[in-house]
Amino acid sequence: MLTPPDLSRETIAQYLADAYGLHDARVEFLPLGADMNSAVFRIDAANAAYFLKLRRGDFDQPVVAVPAFLHHEKGIEAVMAPLPATSHQLSVQSHGFDWALYPFFDGKNGFERALTNRQWTALGAALGAIHRTEPPETLSASLTKEHYAHHWREGVRRYQRRFINGVKGDDIVKRFFAFWEEHAEEIDTVVYRSEQLASILLERPPQLVLCHSDLHAGNVLVGDNDRISIVDWDTLILAPKERDLMFIGGGVGHVWNQPQEEALFYEGYGSKDIDLVALAYYRYERIAKDVLEFCDQMFDATASAEDREEGLRQMQSQFLPGDVVAIAHRGYDDIT
Repeated sequence: MLTPPDLSRETIAQYLADAYGLHDARVEFLPLGADMNSAVFRIDAANAAYFLKLRRGDFDQPVVAVPAFLHHEKGIEAVMAPLPATSHQLSVQSHGFDWALYPFFDGKNGFERALTNRQWTALGAALGAIHRTEPPETLSASLTKEHYAHHWREGVRRYQRRFINGVKGDDIVKRFFAFWEEHAEEIDTVVYRSEQLASILLERPPQLVLCHSDLHAGNVLVGDNDRISIVDWDTLILAPKERDLMFIGGGVGHVWNQPQEEALFYEGYGSKDIDLVALAYYRYERIAKDVLEFCDQMFDATASAEDREEGLRQMQSQFLPGDVVAIAHRGYDDIT
């Protein structure tokens, strides 16, 4: 969310005092992320800094319970775990949001700061450990399992049908639609190939592991002394490992697209036995998901102009030479 929610700093500070025992907290909104249902803040209190995330809408307990398990029980230090409230809960609910508080990581995300060689290897080692972890039944029972849903593809197709006769709107909508018309054929190819590859994967016995599922550079924090932290576990799923591996070399955000980075990552990960069909599917499916979310954002009456402009910019960037669409096409060519 790029604009702050309708919640005053004083209200946030008071609730942090009540729920977490943080008194005299200074609250700073951070305009980060494309999720319209989440807002994040830096909290400074008692000589320590914290990161507060507020989520609106459906909330699943594994979002906080699984990273806590991975960090504390399995010893995967690179996983960012939430701090408990005074009630010992890992998240609390108030003012229409679910609240989760984390230590503040002093660094930048992977879009803003390149990983060192050691950090690439450490990221591989951490993800390998996560994929080898079998969560207890109490956690895994509530996790979604991959079933190659057609939700994103069908959503894009609905917009394709809607756009047949053109659309009306403000200047942002007009620019969005002009870009869509220019790339309509390629968008259709993305959706078709995603569906084609899903049908192949549905015929195979699933090999499911615990996946973060949104492991782009924005969700890996990069600090000094080769420290890293994997954050934002909102989309946990039991899926083939390629669900996460698609981001390594996938070019999301026009980064993480170099062969030497992949080589260093797999030194730490420990295996490069990759299902190329699954890898291609997840890269196309990710594009379809993003396209749908950009469309929804563009026509959301509650979205700010800043959020919609950023959505348009991100939509356009995906089709740049060497970006995610081109990388997905190369992966498809490798299996056909």
